[in-house]
Amino acid sequence: MAGETVITVVGNLTADPELRYTQNGLPVANFTIASTPRNFDRAANEWKDGEALFLRASVWREFAEHVAGSLTKGMRVMAQGRLRQRSYQDREGNQRTAIELEVDEIGPSLRYATAQVTRAASTGGGGGGGQSRPAQQQQVSEEPWSTPGSSTSADAWSTPGSFGDDTPF
Repeated sequence: MAGETVITVVGNLTADPELRYTQNGLPVANFTIASTPRNFDRAANEWKDGEALFLRASVWREFAEHVAGSLTKGMRVMAQGRLRQRSYQDREGNQRTAIELEVDEIGPSLRYATAQVTRAASTGGGGGGGQSRPAQQQQVSEEPWSTPGSSTSADAWSTPGSFGDDTPF
């Protein structure tokens, strides 16, 4: 959307995502991403950590349940979303402003780790809103990119034109 501040943050989760439900039953997960820049100090001939950025983030609906069930404290993640500013009054009556990341996409960084993806069952409706269904385990064998439940072992990329104009997944 025009005029929104979209950023990508790479960092580590400081705690497990906290999954809660609103009074209307909408799931929301909140968590903090710590991103610390590293720079090479030529004079000392070593890497040095800069000042860490601690950014609060949130996700909603089915996405929140996926995040809470998949990500844990210490995981290195990549998150993309929109910065949101909100004002509130603290317990002492002081006016405060918080900047938070409303996450559109998040996943584990594979730079120093591996991950196995489990496809969640679709609830229809595109943006979510309905009840979430249990995740379905995607069959992963020799063909990790095959369509779940398909029995073909042909490689979609090995023989040009063998699958017609439609992608096999």
